[in-house]
Amino acid sequence: MVPIFLLMVVVVAVRAQDSPVYPDGSIRLVGGRNPTEGNVEVFYRGRWGSICDDEWDIREAYIVCKMLGYNRAVRATFNSQFGRGRDLIWMDNMFCTGREFRLDRCRFDGWGVHDCNHAEAAGVVCDGQRARAIAQGTPEISPNAIPAAEKTVIRLVTEKDLAIRLVGGRTTTEGRVEVRMPQGWGLLCGDGWGITEANVVCNQLKLGHAKASVQSGTYGGNHKNMILSGVKCKGSEHNVADCVHDKMGQVFCPGEENIAGVVCSAALPDLVVDEKEIERTSYIDNIPMANLQCALEENCLSSSAYDRTRPGWQFLQRRVLRFTARIGNFGTTDFRPFLPKQSWQWHACHLHYHSMEVFAHFDIIDSRGTKVAEGHKASFCLEDNECHTNIPKKYACANYGDQGISVGCVDTYHHNIDCQWVDITDLRPGTYYFKVSVNPELKVSELSYDNNAATCIVHFDYVSAQVYNCTLGRP
Repeated sequence: MVPIFLLMVVVVAVRAQDSPVYPDGSIRLVGGRNPTEGNVEVFYRGRWGSICDDEWDIREAYIVCKMLGYNRAVRATFNSQFGRGRDLIWMDNMFCTGREFRLDRCRFDGWGVHDCNHAEAAGVVCDGQRARAIAQGTPEISPNAIPAAEKTVIRLVTEKDLAIRLVGGRTTTEGRVEVRMPQGWGLLCGDGWGITEANVVCNQLKLGHAKASVQSGTYGGNHKNMILSGVKCKGSEHNVADCVHDKMGQVFCPGEENIAGVVCSAALPDLVVDEKEIERTSYIDNIPMANLQCALEENCLSSSAYDRTRPGWQFLQRRVLRFTARIGNFGTTDFRPFLPKQSWQWHACHLHYHSMEVFAHFDIIDSRGTKVAEGHKASFCLEDNECHTNIPKKYACANYGDQGISVGCVDTYHHNIDCQWVDITDLRPGTYYFKVSVNPELKVSELSYDNNAATCIVHFDYVSAQVYNCTLGRP
């Protein structure tokens, strides 16, 4: 049996008689094959809890690895890669700059505030080399340093397409995923199993697209052999054999009863970003801090905007790139928020409920692929603003109305709305990539994610901006 390691760090020096065993904000890794990897857990008010993988990326992984004394982060992990997360989730929508020395110094929604479940635990893989002296230099972030030998393509073992089937479901369109390998039929580990992997299964079985991915023993099969673990797909593969997995003979499934399953459907929404509208409406605006109270509350500004130590900070201005986002639903059913109505958040600034905490990302990226303007997290109210002829408007934000985007309708967020921008105050004038992504965390299933993002070229100076050559792609 592969040993499971647990690595913990106490991040504040305290006297034992004055404090619990672990100070609030202490972190540890659980479920990994060695001490350098695992789901991240944080200690708060006497209890360990998970961190949701929403907004989780290499910056947060870097902070974790630095706290644990490693030189750098190899990668961030998602979808409870190292086993089922705790039911208690302490942190969600983490946003770190990479300069913080503790994870709880980053911005997040608040202790215990989240919209996640135990299948969305955030994790890390650190490089395994301890930092000699962190104070002597900043550990290096290595966002692309994923070991090439860590995973292999399944087809290298099977040498042909992989036969799969769904078993244990109430209908033929759902169930646990079983694969046929030379040793017979077996299971896929559910740890790290997500909507892109589920989509490959549904497409291969000609059952439409994935409506949901499942990580549990809901569909039975606990008596079956676990044949493959660590299966990861891009979502565009025609056969599961073209996905990658842990090396043969190295099945690692700390979740034990976490069995990969799917729910398939022929009817799903399909959001499409209007890239021409972004080109047409983008411009530079300068806004006094005194007019940005709502934006500050909703985390719509870069971290430097929250530095109130500078004299007269309230009289400073922020430079933002404004634009209109126009999103249409060209699918076969309505796009609906994944949260139930009672979980929607009231925003006093906008005087309506937001049904999705992270509906869009707005990013400025340099020529090396590095995000240089902090990825903007935007929560939205979803409604039908314009519809094709003979299609009635169904969804509206006002008066606690139902939210969504109907088939054949468009939801438009005009350039003059609060937070409909990217804060570029800290950027030097020049040429960058500008990326607008909707449903970026794939929280809601769609027919395709290939048109959920518009990537453009943006050139700006201190007074004006040009956005051009926008193309559609994946978030």
